[in-house]
This record gives sequence, structure tokens and C-alpha cells, in this order.
Amino acid sequence: MPVTPHKAMVLAAGLGVRMRPLTNTMPKPLVSVAGQPLLDHVLDKLACVGVDEAVVNVHYLPDQIIEHVKTRGRPRVIISDERDQVLGTGGAIVKALPLLGDAPFFHLNADTMWIDGVRSNLARLAEIFDPACMDILLLMAPTTSSIGYGGRGDYAMLPDGALRKRREHQVVPFVYAGAAIMSPALFADAPTGEFSLTKMFDRANDQERLFGLRLDGVWMHVGTPEAVQAAEEAFLESVA
Repeated sequence: MPVTPHKAMVLAAGLGVRMRPLTNTMPKPLVSVAGQPLLDHVLDKLACVGVDEAVVNVHYLPDQIIEHVKTRGRPRVIISDERDQVLGTGGAIVKALPLLGDAPFFHLNADTMWIDGVRSNLARLAEIFDPACMDILLLMAPTTSSIGYGGRGDYAMLPDGALRKRREHQVVPFVYAGAAIMSPALFADAPTGEFSLTKMFDRANDQERLFGLRLDGVWMHVGTPEAVQAAEEAFLESVA
């Protein structure tokens, strides 16, 4: 049966080192693309699929993000304050679990950006996610059609959507687009303190419970100031 997540975790605590000098005075999630902060692009997508609450973690220049989202009503934003600690992408979720509840939740990077195709990719994720056989369902972007990405990819994908991690020196056709649905049960015995979310990806992969869904549309890797302009051009062209 498809799931309908009503909560989401949005990772917004990164230092944005590669985005300097734009991030010298503002956190990366507030960098504007096509007239709107990256974080708002993400929150708007969550609102469109019925998410009621979004937990947003903060660490670098946290007060700017807290001030920015305090009046937002849809989704309502709950701050997970990490200003005094560094938890990494995995530790951030463990800290936020009491706020996320027991049901599968959306997980998004605050700096991810994509142009949907005919339908919402988050809605497609919700339709496909099956907690009986999946712990994590990742939105996967084809490397060849993504804007601003020049890496070797992250995963190969089998016909049933099962993912296989790229081996060293291998080139694979899909890159993680920064959006997923996850089951909180996966984190029941997760490490405490700082750790990377890739540890949980690897665990699910080893148990053959890591799956992917090919993104319908165009993903933009907005990692540097130069990439902002390319993303803006693609976004504005899509709404023209």
C-alpha cells in the first residue's frame, strides 16, 4: 500500500563551504535561486504533497533560518537546534526522531532543487514506497541530464528499483537527488552522535531494502555560485 507522509525532515545545517562567498554571511539554504531561497523551493514542494510539519535542523548561522521560517504555516516548521553540536546528516535524523514520529517521512536536503515533469516527484515517491520491502526510497537523477553535476554517479538501479552502490573507479548512471522517503524503524539502533546518513544507506543496501525511483524532470546540482546561474536559467525556462 502507498504511504502518505505528513512529516518531513529537511537538512539545513551545512556550512555551505563550496558556495562561498555567498555563504560568508548567510546559510546556504537561504541562497536565492530564481527569486526564492533554496529552502523555500523545498518547503513549497512539501506543501504541495500535503506535508503538515517539516523538521528543519540548523547549525551554521541558525538565527537567520529560524527567523525566515517562523511565520510559515504550510508546512509548519519545527526547528531542531544543533548550533552547539555537529551531528552530521545521520545524527541529525536520530536527534529529530521524537519529532518525526513512527510513520515513514520525507527527507530532503535544503539545497536540493529540481523541476518536476508531468507529476510531482514527491507524490510519485509516496506512491512507490512500500514499507514491507523498503527502508529507504531515494529519488535518483540521471547523471547525463542533470544540470551542474559532473561526478561518477552514486548507484546503479535494477529493473525493480533496487539500488546497487557504485564501486570504486566505477561509473554509474544515477545520482541521489537529495529527496527520499525513510522508515524511522531503520534508525532504531543507529549510532549516537555525529555520523553520515550514508551509513544507513549502506545498511539498507546490504539488506536489499534500499530502492530508487528515477526522477521525472530535471535535477539541478546547486553546489557553487556558478551553478546558481545555470539553475536559474533552467528554472526560468521551465516556467516561461
